[in-house]
Amino acid sequence: MRAVTFQAPGEVLVQDVPEPELTHPQDAIVRVQASGICGSDLHIYHGRTPVEQGFTIGHEYVGTVEAVGSDVERVAVGDLVLGCFHSACGACVACVRGDYHRCRQGRTFGHGSKLGDLPGAQAEKLLVPRANLTLRRVPDGMSADVALFAGDVMGTGYHAIAHAGTRAGDTVAVLGLGPVGLCAVQAARAAGASQVFAIDTVAPRLELARSFGARALHLTEEDPKALVREATERLGVDVVVDAVGDPGPLGLAISLCRDAGTISGIGAYAGRGDVTLGLAWLKGLTIRLGLANVIAHVDRILAMMSAGILDPGPLVSEHMSLEQAPEAYALYDRREALKIVLSP
Repeated sequence: MRAVTFQAPGEVLVQDVPEPELTHPQDAIVRVQASGICGSDLHIYHGRTPVEQGFTIGHEYVGTVEAVGSDVERVAVGDLVLGCFHSACGACVACVRGDYHRCRQGRTFGHGSKLGDLPGAQAEKLLVPRANLTLRRVPDGMSADVALFAGDVMGTGYHAIAHAGTRAGDTVAVLGLGPVGLCAVQAARAAGASQVFAIDTVAPRLELARSFGARALHLTEEDPKALVREATERLGVDVVVDAVGDPGPLGLAISLCRDAGTISGIGAYAGRGDVTLGLAWLKGLTIRLGLANVIAHVDRILAMMSAGILDPGPLVSEHMSLEQAPEAYALYDRREALKIVLSP
């Protein structure tokens, strides 16, 4: 079968790889209909996340179930399904607490041997372990483009808002308007935020945030800190979502947050950086970081998308074939596309 494989920083290749086979009673095999290119995939593309040469990448997918193990009960052959970006055992201490993102046996699709050695979804077929937890049927009438978001990007944006304990009437600022940040804007509005400030430098992304009901602020052409202060009686916002994942934006998040407010860092941080922790300490901030608990949120996300409360459809900017993956990655890396969906 054909699959997108990592070769070297800045280079992916579509090549033939072995087809997946069932190896466990809880496995399923899915014929992929659509897969997404995510910001996390760019970490692999740039070499920031180490993946072995020739490894199949990608972790967002919608497709049809082709085979299931004997213990798979929630989906059946022929079902159109979406999948979460990682698997979980459902039985370890973390899973029993509902912290599926911290599963001791968790595996992430398309991220190489260090994250479970689980081949990715940018392929014609995909082996899905722990299918009862990992897969969900696509609701009737929901497009593949929309369903694709439930297992990662919308689930991550929603997690950023839920993890911060956002309540109706809160004020929220979102730093970084990639797909996750834009989904966080929608989730904040759905949670009842009274004001949402959306901060970035890319004009089309700012305009899209504005269409979702946010006040769009240009990071460099305006003064977001002064404007947020002015709009909040100089208090700052209750919640700041850092959807960038860099010490620089985290420093801005600290300055935007009100005393005793909360920062939800959902961007993928890597390496070291200088952060104004003294100011965070003086302000008594709560800082919550980490991978999104998408498995815990996926059913709620699907219900909200089915009801039209959340709608990631406008985020899809390009449809390309699997064979065009090298061009798609280059396009995405240049920030000339917001969300690219690949189809085999």
